[in-house]
Amino acid sequence: MYRTPRLFLFAAPLAAVPGRAVAAGMPQLNFHDPLLIGQVVWGAVIFGGFYLALSRFALPRVERVLTNRRTRIQNDLDVARKAKAEADRASAELLSVRHEAAEQARAHVERIQSEARANAEAHAAETAKRLETEIANAETRITQSREQALSSLSEIATSTTQDLVSRLIGTQDEQTVASAVKRVSA
Repeated sequence: MYRTPRLFLFAAPLAAVPGRAVAAGMPQLNFHDPLLIGQVVWGAVIFGGFYLALSRFALPRVERVLTNRRTRIQNDLDVARKAKAEADRASAELLSVRHEAAEQARAHVERIQSEARANAEAHAAETAKRLETEIANAETRITQSREQALSSLSEIATSTTQDLVSRLIGTQDEQTVASAVKRVSA
């Protein structure tokens, strides 16, 4: 509040300028006017005061704000560049590890396939060998059964013939039937 009345004290003489000075054209270019020098002096004083106020108080604050902002932006950019470099490095490492894992998985799958193929071939060979043994045993049993059946064929034929003859004729002659069966089977 102390500065406001002083400002009015300085503005009051300017307001009292006679109307003829203003009406003469461009009064600011009228160098014969005694008020012009006062205006120039006061303009210089006001300009100097603004200059000092701005250079001592306002502009250093603005400069600090701009410097802080510039520093913060630069630091943020540096952090972002470092983060990008780390992300690129991590991405490259991830791709490398992924490629290695894919190669290992491919090798593992090939190894498992070859083991499975070998196991299947071994199992097939074992099964084939077992089946051959079973087939050989079955053929042996079939041969024995056939020989047994062929050896008992004459007995069966003799007994069947005797039954038929006894039913047809009513008599049983075992010797005649046995000799007839031997002649026919020979």
